[in-house]
Amino acid sequence: MADTENAPPTPRVEPVWDQNRTRRDEPPAAGTSSGPFGTSGGDRTTFAAIAAVALAIGIVNAFSGAQDAAWRGDSYDIGRRLFWEMSSISVILLLLPILVLAVRRMRRTSGLVARAAIGAITLLGFSAVHITGMVWVRKLALWLAGGAYDFRFSLATVLYEFRKDAVTVVLIAGTIWLLESRRELKSAAVAPPAPPQPSPDVIWLRDGTSRIRVVPRDILWVASAGNYIEYSLADGTQHLIRGTLAAAESELARFSIVRVHRTKLANLDRVRGVDLKASGDFELVFDNGQTLGGSRRYRPAVASLGSRTAPDGIATAD
Repeated sequence: MADTENAPPTPRVEPVWDQNRTRRDEPPAAGTSSGPFGTSGGDRTTFAAIAAVALAIGIVNAFSGAQDAAWRGDSYDIGRRLFWEMSSISVILLLLPILVLAVRRMRRTSGLVARAAIGAITLLGFSAVHITGMVWVRKLALWLAGGAYDFRFSLATVLYEFRKDAVTVVLIAGTIWLLESRRELKSAAVAPPAPPQPSPDVIWLRDGTSRIRVVPRDILWVASAGNYIEYSLADGTQHLIRGTLAAAESELARFSIVRVHRTKLANLDRVRGVDLKASGDFELVFDNGQTLGGSRRYRPAVASLGSRTAPDGIATAD
């Protein structure tokens, strides 16, 4: 705070592809609302608290200065001293959003030198704007009242005001830093744990209220069964899941599980032989000995499995 004498201050079931889900409707992070300067409700509370403290300090300074003047035999003149304090405080409060942005920038910046540079630039800019704004507020107010104000500009006066601004910036910025740290800790404490990120080589099937973890490598085939699709695994396990074969085909294609029949998908990575029929249809032989028939319409899907044919008519996969 500053006065005209420059006196020292006293301041059933459906498949779930978890890996494709995205989170929506997340609450905005603190300080990133649509308010001015990206302020949130918490920021406005902080501003109000700092303003209340600044006003209280200004009032105490004014009364203390007036009392000191009276003891020296000068005029008490509390009104004039309150005007000096309030004109300075009003400019400081207008600059609070800049200090908030500077503190947040410093918190996001790594390196002591970079942080110190941001702090120095903020301090110099704050002090320059504060001194200029305070002087012009006083000049305008006194001009309207028919008087005049002389700042007595000199290097000594500017350094005197800068020293007080440095203390003000450190105290306010330190308070904002502590409040930001407390807000982050509070948010981290109440935030729900992030859902586990599934492995790209794992899919999840929902069976009622339960989720079943399936490794695509373990799937032999998937077959349509009315409104359901049946997953057959290499260990003999079967899962009946509500859904469509088309949806399963779209999701499983990246695991080399492709359509080999109008109602069937097969895991080509588990195929060890292909029995080609004269009709154009074919039969797949899996690595565990199980077989699955395919139709000629989808014969191109297995064409790349093998290029040599065994004497018994079975094309073996290389």
